[in-house]
Amino acid sequence: MHVQLPAWMLHAFFLVAAACWALPSLAQSGSPNAGAPQQPPAGAGAEATPSAAPPGSEKSGKTKALEAGAMVLQGTAPLGDFDIHLVGFHPMKDHPEHQMIAHHYCNQVNEDFAQCVLFDGDGPEANLNGIEYIISERLFESLPEEERSYWHPHNGEILSGQLRAPGIPGPAEHALMESKMNSYGKTWHVWNTGHYGQKADPLPTGPAMLAWSFSRDGEAIPEMVRERDEKMDLDTQEAREGRQDLQKLARPQWGVDALHGKFKRPTKDIPGVVDAGK
Repeated sequence: MHVQLPAWMLHAFFLVAAACWALPSLAQSGSPNAGAPQQPPAGAGAEATPSAAPPGSEKSGKTKALEAGAMVLQGTAPLGDFDIHLVGFHPMKDHPEHQMIAHHYCNQVNEDFAQCVLFDGDGPEANLNGIEYIISERLFESLPEEERSYWHPHNGEILSGQLRAPGIPGPAEHALMESKMNSYGKTWHVWNTGHYGQKADPLPTGPAMLAWSFSRDGEAIPEMVRERDEKMDLDTQEAREGRQDLQKLARPQWGVDALHGKFKRPTKDIPGVVDAGK
């Protein structure tokens, strides 16, 4: 049903929106750091730049004012708890050489279930390109067999040092990774915003792509891992060495061998990462 708002209400809305839009600029103009680029939190590394920029006209003043007004008058409660940032790498299950850096922003709903929105960067221009659900080993074992083929194992990502939680202290990151041992993820990417070394699609086209995980050394494109580490001031090898104590927690997982033999590069087993079918 279409409701016609009174003119005075629209006028008031635009006044509030305009004030909200202008206040940050006025506050910054009097600051000694006005005009200086915003820095990421200490230890978070530099912002990763997205590969794709969707076509379209620049936002108009009216659109910006409406956004500013909505920011004050509307809530974003469902987004409030998506406060855990993880960054790793995803290959597409049906096309394993199509690989990407994936920034996860996650809400830990309970001890067994988390839900994440996926982006191609960690800055304000990042594109939303997928979703991931993370479940515990206990919930995975409750799934019917045909459903399990959609869920990738996480032990390889953790024990290799590839999965990181940037910006938090080392002991906190270690505890977070320990809590994700033996877990599984179901990931759909709905927009190819830049598979590494390949052209991005300007818009989200085609079917969603089921993503998987790396369970062997050499499966991830080495240059992709190195570039992520350099841009974000991370050290995958150092993280790997610091997680050796987690090997004793690793149990065999389904899906470890799903991509075995599908890469052009030599691969080798990661200690502690074993397929449950063996």
